[in-house]
Amino acid sequence: MPAPRNPWLALYALVVGFFMILLDMTIVAVANPVIKEDLNADINKVIWVTSAYLLAYAVPLLVTGRLGDRFGPKNIYLIGLTVFTLASLWCAMSRSIEMLIAARAVQGLGAALMTPQTMAVITRTFPPDKRGAAMGLWGGVAGLATLVGPILGGVLVDWKGWEWIFYVNVPIGIVAFVLAAWLVPSLETHQHKFDFVGVALSAIGMFLLVFGIQEGGTRDWDALIWLMIAGGLIVLALFVVNQSRNTGEPLVPMSLFKDRNFSLSSLAIAAMGAAITATFVPFYFFLQQVHGMSPTRSALVLAPMAILTGVFAPIIGKISDRMPPRVLPTIGFAVFAATIFGFSALMKPDTSIPLFLVIGGIAGIANACIWAPLATTATHNLPIQQAGAGAGVYNTTRQVGSVLGSAAIAALMSSRLAAQHLPGGPVMEGGGSGAAKIPAPVLDKISTALSESMILPGCILLIGVVASALFVGHGKAEDKAPTFEKADIAG
Repeated sequence: MPAPRNPWLALYALVVGFFMILLDMTIVAVANPVIKEDLNADINKVIWVTSAYLLAYAVPLLVTGRLGDRFGPKNIYLIGLTVFTLASLWCAMSRSIEMLIAARAVQGLGAALMTPQTMAVITRTFPPDKRGAAMGLWGGVAGLATLVGPILGGVLVDWKGWEWIFYVNVPIGIVAFVLAAWLVPSLETHQHKFDFVGVALSAIGMFLLVFGIQEGGTRDWDALIWLMIAGGLIVLALFVVNQSRNTGEPLVPMSLFKDRNFSLSSLAIAAMGAAITATFVPFYFFLQQVHGMSPTRSALVLAPMAILTGVFAPIIGKISDRMPPRVLPTIGFAVFAATIFGFSALMKPDTSIPLFLVIGGIAGIANACIWAPLATTATHNLPIQQAGAGAGVYNTTRQVGSVLGSAAIAALMSSRLAAQHLPGGPVMEGGGSGAAKIPAPVLDKISTALSESMILPGCILLIGVVASALFVGHGKAEDKAPTFEKADIAG
């Protein structure tokens, strides 16, 4: 059967897999206390379960966008989906924290192969003046998956155990593969050279920086840690120099950043990725350890955020086509930052849970104002031949933000717990009834440490406010994108 010519059907097929890989960015957050207890790990190793996924996801994105241009987004997407699904099975079968971390890294590699292809297909099949609605769906899925992850994770952990947050990916991955193979067209490919020096510099720099930040507290911020952080920054600076001097095909085409809105969108989405990741870890530890909630109950506290993001994102995506690009994301970032500071102020043992529900609902509407408008603004002026590279860079900045947010919140939580004379110990004897076993004075100290940690993502979101406020208006949209009728839709 020939592939359908309606680009929406292809997009629907792609977002099934896209939803799944983004779900795995946050689904582990609510299971962290249970994984820690079951695999007898310390808090830093447990957070590496998330960081390993994010790091392996972030680093290859720069080249996987090019792979889609060279070999076809459909083919690379299907390969990535296969890797991701098999790695999910490996995660579920892991019986040590080290094996789980390794499996999560392979899972992240599969996700890196998939993600740029979804944005590239949108850019190459929807004209600029219609991309807002398509990006509305894409952004809604991104925001919803990020927020639904902890809810689904909580249900699965309470029902069957933490392994099932990974087992569930197997049937979803199979369905996603069949849908993509059937509905996604085989688009025209472009010849590319691959910048292996750039890949090596970006991978080494990111690893040194993230490992140094996250392990700093464990090693008491000794000379080796500072050497790794400084080395990572130096290597990343060399990467930027290398890219700017590359006269062939650099991994990051610096010409992309001549577009002001693309540059600012990349900065803003990095802030969003960092803030989301840095919010969930302390918040779910607070709900489970201080309020004694089960994983499911703690995840449901943010249900209003997830629901309202999913409801409003497609609507706001359509509206964003008719508004100046700065308006919606600036409002969204400002309101989202205010809600995170609100969470921080309210994180006390005697706070009424309904207050968190209300603030979470407001945060959900704010999220809807961010995801789709940012993606639309970033890709609006990209030429077709740079669709894969642009999608790779945009998604890379989001993932780089996420992995830095994960590393930073791990270091900050350890620091704040130590400041309360709680060096990683009392927090964290599993979830559920944990609060009943911890004396009230200790609960107060834990609350203080975790609430202080929540200030970090609120401050990060202020970067998004500034970046979004500096967007400039779009010129007249030109239909530069080929439709499905113009593309090769064989198979």
